[in-house]
Amino acid sequence: MLRKCIAEILGTFALVFTGTAAVVVNDLHGGNVTHVGISLTFGLIVMAMIYSIGDISGAHINPAVTIAFWIGRRFPLAHVLPYIIAQCAGALAASLLLASMFPDHGTLGATLPSGPVMQSFILEILLTFILMFVILNVSTGAKEKGIMAGAAIGAVVALEALCGGPVSGASMNPARSLGPAAVSHHLEHHWAYWVGPILGATLAVPISAFIRSGNGTDVPVAEDAS
Repeated sequence: MLRKCIAEILGTFALVFTGTAAVVVNDLHGGNVTHVGISLTFGLIVMAMIYSIGDISGAHINPAVTIAFWIGRRFPLAHVLPYIIAQCAGALAASLLLASMFPDHGTLGATLPSGPVMQSFILEILLTFILMFVILNVSTGAKEKGIMAGAAIGAVVALEALCGGPVSGASMNPARSLGPAAVSHHLEHHWAYWVGPILGATLAVPISAFIRSGNGTDVPVAEDAS
């Protein structure tokens, strides 16, 4: 369990540090990274972490994913809280380091609504639903370890960041939002980045189970879920 939690800390640290660093560098250097570059950074780091730690911890690196796997009976309840704590710790550590490197940046890449908060809330539900639907259908148990699982999931993250980033920040991940929001003291509307992704990921579970039922494609409970 300690090994898995350390993997989740490292994976979430890498996700939040590289992704939000792209945002910060883009802001401070005349938009050189671009919105497309930021979106690709998030997608590529997610893909890299899945291939790096997917066979150790499952590379959830996202509390919404962990909760959805538990609801789908692919992940043990006893591991949910340790995973979420590890993910949040990795995200906070990444944002603290980024703040020490770029102390003049105001938000550190925090996800903030660009319009009405309900607009971003609904978008986060939909984006995370799509992401979790893909994860559930390319993973084995609670592990993203298929040959193309990392590429598929990373591509979804990048695509959704491309279309949703200007509106809500396209978080799809409470830990990703928590790190920069807490360190930069921008916790306004932060509830939307917890409730939205968790609700969206949860909704994906029964829908995925329904379309996969009865055709021999049901995914068994993960081997460590007993």
